[in-house]
Amino acid sequence: MWFTYLLLCKDKSIYTGITNDVDQRLTLHKEGKGGRYTRSHGAIKILYSEQFKTKNEALKREAEIKRWRREKKLDLAKRGRA
Repeated sequence: MWFTYLLLCKDKSIYTGITNDVDQRLTLHKEGKGGRYTRSHGAIKILYSEQFKTKNEALKREAEIKRWRREKKLDLAKRGRA
């Protein structure tokens, strides 16, 4: 299984990514071993994750969410699905 996730950073920005293990990926982000963005912005917690059968599906959803404004990402995290 693959996941698209939203991560809250220390500067209150929201990082969007994909992984096949959300907990492990959060640990890597917190250790500064995740994406370049989170190395400089820090990682606090996962706001939202969505499960997919294939990596390609997760990548497509990630690309869609990355085009959204912050408010829409926060709404997704609060409501669960958009």
